[in-house]
Amino acid sequence: VQLAESGGGLARPGGSLRLSCAASGFTFSNFPLSWGRQQPGKELEYVAQITSDGRIGYADFVKGRFTISRDNAKGMLYLEMDNLESGDTGVYHCAVRLSATEGYRGPGTQVTVSS
Repeated sequence: VQLAESGGGLARPGGSLRLSCAASGFTFSNFPLSWGRQQPGKELEYVAQITSDGRIGYADFVKGRFTISRDNAKGMLYLEMDNLESGDTGVYHCAVRLSATEGYRGPGTQVTVSS
């Protein structure tokens, strides 16, 4: 299983970024996928999830600002981030859980929101 995030960078408050995650090594369309983030000095936290049949959930702190989507044909997961805040700064990881005991996470992409 390989997960590779891209699309991070520097954005100004109120700006936007689109993160991508390229996945391989498993049957992409069959599994739920998620985004998490890790901020300096903090634990990894849940951001958003999309199930294999398209059901979506978001952490309260991103509702209305972030949009998760997937392209099963391309094996890609996305996170559109709008109206960014300085508190969104962190390393964003995509992840897949294949079973109760088997999960994978990509190395992450850095997002920095600063004026």
